[in-house]
Amino acid sequence: MATLFSLVFLTLLALTTALRVWLALRQLRHVAAHRSAVPAEFADRIDLADHQKAADYSNAKIRLGLLELAADVGLLLLFTFGGLLFAFDQFWRDIFAGTGYAHGLALFASVGIVGFCVGLPFSLYRTFALEARFGFNKMTPGLYVVDLFKQLLLTILIGAPLLLAVLWLMGAMGERWWLYVWAAWLGFNLLVLLLYPTFIAPLFNKFTPLSEGEMKTRIEALLTRCGFASSGLFVMDGSKRSAHGNAYFTGFGRAKRIVFFDTLLDKLAPGEVEAVLAHELGHFKHRHVWKRIAVMAALSLALLWLLGQIIDQSWFYEGLKVGAGGTAMALILFSLVLPVFTFPFAPLMSWLSRRHEFEADAYAAKQASGSELISALVKLYRDNAATLTPDPLFSLFYDSHPPASQRIAHLQGC
Repeated sequence: MATLFSLVFLTLLALTTALRVWLALRQLRHVAAHRSAVPAEFADRIDLADHQKAADYSNAKIRLGLLELAADVGLLLLFTFGGLLFAFDQFWRDIFAGTGYAHGLALFASVGIVGFCVGLPFSLYRTFALEARFGFNKMTPGLYVVDLFKQLLLTILIGAPLLLAVLWLMGAMGERWWLYVWAAWLGFNLLVLLLYPTFIAPLFNKFTPLSEGEMKTRIEALLTRCGFASSGLFVMDGSKRSAHGNAYFTGFGRAKRIVFFDTLLDKLAPGEVEAVLAHELGHFKHRHVWKRIAVMAALSLALLWLLGQIIDQSWFYEGLKVGAGGTAMALILFSLVLPVFTFPFAPLMSWLSRRHEFEADAYAAKQASGSELISALVKLYRDNAATLTPDPLFSLFYDSHPPASQRIAHLQGC
């Protein structure tokens, strides 16, 4: 059984990797083939130079993504068939004389550190070379280091207790441990949604109340029309890290906040900002956040149940060359190999997300102005260097938002 599982895993890894590479190459060719001319529906709004910048930016990210894919596949094979995860497990078993909580924390930390070290060069290149080359990076090396330190601190303060709780539940709750872990995980995620706006986000960005003026007046009138109550309207200093712009609302209940990137407010007119916010409110009105939470809750429950069925199966560990099992090893191994089995289903999640985007756009067209939203989107496509000509299949797998041409056409029909 172990040999069969090894063959199945390696075959699926080869197929999904080949699929990812094929999709990336399709995207490279498709974007390059349409680089010389702006699509007709955008010809009077976007200059050829901006269109070509978006094409070059898109393809630069794809090339970097191919290198990251190679590193990720290599690291996965190193952890499993290369014996690195087995070596970590044996080392910490010897140090802690068994497989208790300290062993589990150390094993997770070892995997996390190796993954961080492999990913760091790509992160540095993306931030200080690729993003800088296209004029988007505003982050200094000092700020980058400070952000890393804060992320590490949060991981230790929040992640370690959560991991300890999960390991305890797995060992103490019998055969149905997966149900208790699922409840704890779901509760944790809802707690983070509640605490993120006021306690976590301010650790990384400065949030100031939106100043008085036409924009605030229009936004408050929109909120009244939509029946949306929030704890405030805030501007985030996104410009200290990136030139990209966005707007969002976060939290739930009385902790809901509406946040605008300062870069967004600098680029859009008041009517366009109102339309963008109306789109975000459309997600709220259609309960998209809660629907996505429900989908993720159902998926996580199914996956934890699956882990519960294989956690005591020797073929799972032997087939991936990690030796003996255990709660920590099972969690790590399952999380490492899961993407190999789930990637082919990515279009299903993209379809759901795109459906929500169309619904939010239609809501914005009714509550604000469809033409203003189109104008805002075109500016955002241009200023964020988002390609107007993605390969349809690549977009189907990777893009949570509809392609620009489909989205504009849908808005024009609203």
